[in-house]
Amino acid sequence: MRYFASLAACWVVGLTALVGTAIGAVNWPQFRGPQGNGTSAETGLPTTWSETQNIAWKTAIHGRGWSSPVIWEDQIWFTTAPEDGKQLYAMCLDRNTGKIVHDILVFEIAEPQFCYPMNSYASCSPVIEAGRVYVHFGVHGTAALDTATGKILWTRQDFPCNHFRGPASSPILDGDRLVVAFDGFDLQYVVALNKNTGETVWKKDRNIEYGATDGDAKKAFCTARVIEVDGQKQLVYPSAGATIAYVPESGEEIWRVNHGGMNACMPPLLGNDLLYLNTASGGFKLFAMRLGGTGDLTNKNVEWKASQGVPTRSSPILVDDYLYMVSDAGIVTCLDAKTGKTAWQKRLEGDFSSSPVYADGKLYFSNHDGQTFVIAAKPKYELLSTNTLDAGTMASPAVYDKALYWRTKTHFYRIEQK
Repeated sequence: MRYFASLAACWVVGLTALVGTAIGAVNWPQFRGPQGNGTSAETGLPTTWSETQNIAWKTAIHGRGWSSPVIWEDQIWFTTAPEDGKQLYAMCLDRNTGKIVHDILVFEIAEPQFCYPMNSYASCSPVIEAGRVYVHFGVHGTAALDTATGKILWTRQDFPCNHFRGPASSPILDGDRLVVAFDGFDLQYVVALNKNTGETVWKKDRNIEYGATDGDAKKAFCTARVIEVDGQKQLVYPSAGATIAYVPESGEEIWRVNHGGMNACMPPLLGNDLLYLNTASGGFKLFAMRLGGTGDLTNKNVEWKASQGVPTRSSPILVDDYLYMVSDAGIVTCLDAKTGKTAWQKRLEGDFSSSPVYADGKLYFSNHDGQTFVIAAKPKYELLSTNTLDAGTMASPAVYDKALYWRTKTHFYRIEQK
C-alpha cells in the first residue's frame, strides 16, 4: 500500500482490488490492503478524532483478537476468540451502521495450544473476495464461509504444527489457491489449498538451515505476496532464517535468500525495483534486494541493510522513495528506500504492534495505549496530530471510502471527517 511505484520488470499480480459499491472506493481484501502494502489512494481521511469527534459509529466486540479487518463493499470481517482460545469466531459488521451481521462460531477447541500473552488466538487476518471469506487460526483450523449467509463451506484442521507462541500468519488468495504457512517450533512448511474445496493443491517443507536446533529460532508469522518477475509469477514467502520464492502453481522453489533472524512477520514490500524484507529478531534486519535470478541469491542480490529502529512486529510502509517504520518501543524512522540511509528518526510515546497505513499524504501509527500519531509522509519529520481512543490497538486498520476502520482491544470504529 505505500509502494505505488510501478516496476518495469516487477509488479504486483496477487489480489485484485475491485471497486466497491461506493464510487471510487476500493475493497480492502487482505492483511495490509489491496496491494498488500498498507497504502490507499483514498483522500479526505480525518486527521483528528476522539471518542466524541469524527466517529461515525462504535461497536463493542467480544473476545480478544489482533486480526486486522478486511472489507468487501458493505461488509467488514475479522476474527476473535476468548482468552482461553476454546471458541474461534468469524464476525461481520455492516460497514454503514456498525451493526453485527454475523457472529459465527467456526471452531471449538478442547485443548488449545499455548498462546503468548502478546499474541492472541485470533491474530491471523482473513482474506475476502466476492461471496466468500476465508479465516485461519493456525493449527486450530482454516475455513471458507459464505459472506451472505455465514454458512461454513469447508474446513481443515489436519495440519500439524506447534506454534509455541500462537499463530499469526495470514492467508492470501492467488487464483483458485488459498496459501498459508505453518512456521512452527517443530514443523515449517507452506500449503496451497483449493479455495473452492479446501483440498491440498501442494505442500512444501521449508528446508531451511536455521543454524540452531532450538525450535524457538524456527518460528515465523509472515504473510506471503505474489509478484511478477520477467513475466514469471513468484510467491515470495519470508520465514525464520530465509525468504523463499515459489512457483505459485506447484510450490517449486525459484530462489532464496539466507538472511537469518526469527519471529519474522512482515510481508514483502515491493518498489523502486527492489524487494524489502525484515528478519525481525536477528539476522540482516531490514534489507533490500534486487529481483531476478534463481537459486541462492544471498551474496548476489542484497543491495543494503539497516538495523537501527527496525520493528519486530509492525510492518514498515513504503511511500515513493522513502520507507517509514515504527519500532516496538516507539521509534519512528524514515529511510531513503534506495540506499537505506536514515532521513530522520523520532521517538513516539508507548509500545507498538499495529502496522501503519498511508493515505492522502499521511501516515497513521497506533500504539498499545489507544494513541494514534498522524505524521506527514515526508523526508522531514512533521507530526500533524495525536488522537486518543479509550482502548489500545494491536490490529492494523483498514481504509475504505474516505473512512478509517479501527479495531481496538474492545471496540470497532468507523472514523471519518464530519
